[in-house]
Amino acid sequence: MDQQNMNEENKEELKGQEKTAEAEAKNSFLRIKKFHFAMLLFFLVFLTAGITTFALAFGEDKPAVQVIREREEFAKLYDAYDTLKNDYFQEVDQEKLINGAIDGMLESLDDPYSDYMSQEDAKNFHQSLSSSFEGIGAEIQERDGFIFIVTPLKGSPAEKAGLQPEDKIMSVDGKSLQGMSTTEAVALIRGEKGTDVKLSILRQGGEKPVDVTITRDTIPIETVYGEMMDGGIAKVQITNFSQNTANELVNILNDLQKQGMKGLVLDLRQNPGGLLDQAIKISSLFVPEGEILFQVEDREGNVEKYASENENNNNLPLVVIIDKGSASASEILAGAVSESAGVPLIGENSFGKGTVQRAEDFSDGSNMKFTTEKWLTPKGNWIHKKGIKPDHEVPMPEYASLPFIDPETELKVSTASEQVRAAQKMLKALGFEPGREDGFYDEKTKETVIEFQKSKELEETGILKGSSTIELMNALREQIKNDDPQVQKAIEVLKQEMNK
Repeated sequence: MDQQNMNEENKEELKGQEKTAEAEAKNSFLRIKKFHFAMLLFFLVFLTAGITTFALAFGEDKPAVQVIREREEFAKLYDAYDTLKNDYFQEVDQEKLINGAIDGMLESLDDPYSDYMSQEDAKNFHQSLSSSFEGIGAEIQERDGFIFIVTPLKGSPAEKAGLQPEDKIMSVDGKSLQGMSTTEAVALIRGEKGTDVKLSILRQGGEKPVDVTITRDTIPIETVYGEMMDGGIAKVQITNFSQNTANELVNILNDLQKQGMKGLVLDLRQNPGGLLDQAIKISSLFVPEGEILFQVEDREGNVEKYASENENNNNLPLVVIIDKGSASASEILAGAVSESAGVPLIGENSFGKGTVQRAEDFSDGSNMKFTTEKWLTPKGNWIHKKGIKPDHEVPMPEYASLPFIDPETELKVSTASEQVRAAQKMLKALGFEPGREDGFYDEKTKETVIEFQKSKELEETGILKGSSTIELMNALREQIKNDDPQVQKAIEVLKQEMNK
């Protein structure tokens, strides 16, 4: 019985060995076939590559770059690129073509706040928000193919030269700016400290442009200026919203509080805006906790509300001054304190920028700035192109908008020009009597100029040029500061708030 079982087991073992051998043989066959197949594939790939290379090298009218068009909406763009690269009469710069395509897409949006910036332009853009930079210190904007001043920065060469909001810059050093983007214009206007740039400026109501030569300087990083006035009233001016503006403001307010501040005039005139996070921090200082500062609406109509995070519940009496140079972040602040804290607004209608932008950096350092949402006031008002209307409208006097007089131009008897008319109006505003304001320089005008020169201890030539012209404009600027009707009204309204 045992032997029989052993014989049966031997038979089964032999069968198993035969199956194993058969399987190994099959596996060996498959390995050989796979090797042959792989070699065949390699040969086909090599042959195909050779044929393609031959076709590209010797074929006619073939594009230089074959692109797998996974997105058909770019087919036209690829065709244009390939055609220019192959058939333009000169060799084209590939990078310049691509940058131009991006710039063209943003330009087609017809949005003055969306544009493409080269590496250098992007560097200047970031620098202007974070530190000092060298230039004339003016915020500009492109509208309808022209470059306009939004506002000159406080203490800047642009302000000292008399540039004002809504001035149109016709040319820079003789080069027309018509049709240029904001970044292209900035590239021409900015430059090293100590160098001169000549701007051709056309002011609203002016008949022809006036050349203004400005010496570039380092634009200071300070954005907040404070001073104590009579009766415990403090005045603080915010010139723009940069990275450290909120901290600057807190430090100055703390210092003014130590000096006995009982009420505050917050001056946002000629403030072009800046960083949104700074507007939120500063608005929260004056709006009670939980109250809405502003709202942001995307293109789908989704609305996000931003509330004040103020935990101090500061009840300091406040009034805010705005004008046509107050834009963007300064309008967010003005709208927040007005609608959510009942703060009176004084001055003139603001600029009217109701959109939010984001800057997207590319790997090469260039930049794309584009509009992502629109912002609304706490009550849901969209102020874009309309601005914010103050509670107390107070215009500045006419002489505050007089055009710049070029110190290099000699104004004398028998001269007739817009600059002569501006000089006559300046003299009249300063208390002198030129006898006429029609732009003709007569003997009476000469006598009045001599009288002005005598009051400033200048050489009494009766001719306006150089130091005489500069002194005339400086005197007018000082008078505007001392007799500022908007500040005077703000103080009047603030006193009423303090007595409530």
